[in-house]
Amino acid sequence: MGRHVERLTLDNLALLPGPCRTCTFWEFDPVRREQIRGHEAEEKAAWLSTMLREWGSVGRVVRVDDQVVGHITWAPAVHLPGSAGFATAPVSPDAVLLSTAYVAPEFRGQGLGRVLVQSMAKDLIKHGGIGAVEAFGAVRPRPEEPHEECVLPVDFLLAVGFRTHRAHATYPRMRMDLGTTLTWREEFETALERLLGVVGAKRRVPRPSAPTVPRASGPVRRISRPRGWRNEAH
Repeated sequence: MGRHVERLTLDNLALLPGPCRTCTFWEFDPVRREQIRGHEAEEKAAWLSTMLREWGSVGRVVRVDDQVVGHITWAPAVHLPGSAGFATAPVSPDAVLLSTAYVAPEFRGQGLGRVLVQSMAKDLIKHGGIGAVEAFGAVRPRPEEPHEECVLPVDFLLAVGFRTHRAHATYPRMRMDLGTTLTWREEFETALERLLGVVGAKRRVPRPSAPTVPRASGPVRRISRPRGWRNEAH
């Protein structure tokens, strides 16, 4: 079963599993969401197009056997006005906001959520100028509540490297520092290079040196032949 991660684009936006392909809970405030009712898909595509053009990558999708089975999205909080309604807002100035992460139910339990979070962290480190990722978590998710499925469970966030940054009984704000992630990555790569260097050194067998022929000490004397001597072999 092959799997790979790719950027979220307008081409694969419509392929997202679950309700997220048309959900605009994070992208617009309540007033704007009411105004675009019935046109959510078009408005979400327009939002993504603007972000890709003016800010950069804001999402990843994961495919299994070429089927899109999960995704993750993020952006600066100023571009996700739906976050302003949380009691633990606003997001820290040095952080971007992780808004959604979703894996189709039949593909859960395979580590795809962790893969998506790691892919997000690598992308943001490469982007530069971002100190952390923050997210609003649900302590006890309540699926019956409107838009509750748009908020990630705290247990998931803790499992993939977030910590509580601002506590709250219902929706704490969680944080993952990219500096720590970068340091860990550098230490891992350095350790890996050292390990490969040791293995390579063990595999390099020294070549045997050519045997040396001892040379006679002292000056070399020529042997003179007596006059009239002939080599009978010729």
